[in-house]
Amino acid sequence: MPTVSITHSALYRYAAAVTFGDHRLMTRPRDSHDLRLIEATLAITPAASLRWKHDVFGNSVAIASFAAPSDTLEIVSRMTLGHFPADPPDVAALIEPYAETHPFAYPAEEAEDLAPALRRHDPDPDRLVDTWAKRFLSAAGPTRTADLLIAITRAIQAEFRYEAREAEGTRSAPETLRTGCGACRDFALLMMEACRSLGLAARFVSGYLYDAEMVDAATPVVGGGATHAWCDVYVPGAGWVEFDPTNGLVAGRNLIRVAVARTPEQAVPVAGSWTGPTNGFLGMTVSVDVAVGEATAPAG
Repeated sequence: MPTVSITHSALYRYAAAVTFGDHRLMTRPRDSHDLRLIEATLAITPAASLRWKHDVFGNSVAIASFAAPSDTLEIVSRMTLGHFPADPPDVAALIEPYAETHPFAYPAEEAEDLAPALRRHDPDPDRLVDTWAKRFLSAAGPTRTADLLIAITRAIQAEFRYEAREAEGTRSAPETLRTGCGACRDFALLMMEACRSLGLAARFVSGYLYDAEMVDAATPVVGGGATHAWCDVYVPGAGWVEFDPTNGLVAGRNLIRVAVARTPEQAVPVAGSWTGPTNGFLGMTVSVDVAVGEATAPAG
């Protein structure tokens, strides 16, 4: 069991002291059978009072309330966890017989709960997403479900140009198709919308990505990481399966999930407001450092 320590630092700078409204923070990883949270701390400057809650999806959310204005806001999240990374699943071998080929219908006992994950996120009056998704269906007969999902994942990685983007928000799937480029969150939403257009339930996942070679290192390794986004697709028999279209991968042994949600807007790591002079925001700096095989997180 590798021990993974992550330090996620975000520094926001302003031209003058501003007043902060409540901030919503989603930085605490989700415990699961493949991930066990050992320790987590959250340091905020200026000082803030914290209130923890679970959102509608069961994600841990911290609400930070500020008493004093400041010209900077620094949020440092440090966490140590036990990670049990498994090899990518053989999705085809796990699928229930009735769902081996597309199309199929989810059973009644699951369909009602999956309904929100089947609902399209953005309007698509020109049906760009539908047209794009249908290219992965075989004209000769039924399409194998596992092959369909892998093809969509790999096509996004191969056909779209990745661009890092610090600006807030996620591009709609039609816009990503038009521009031919995007950030990881844009690609995750594109895959979600493509799957939903084909009757497959999908949801958004945010978390961390680090170098896969660090997982099996024989000695402790310290390296860079990044916030990342991918998606889950519900496959009968296999359950929620992770797909990372940015890297063209099924699952990923170097992914640490923090939040799952119906839409990207519900899984933003840091969201909040401030009041101050017009054009007062000067910029932000984000860094993610990862240590694998060490007991403590790297210095932030």
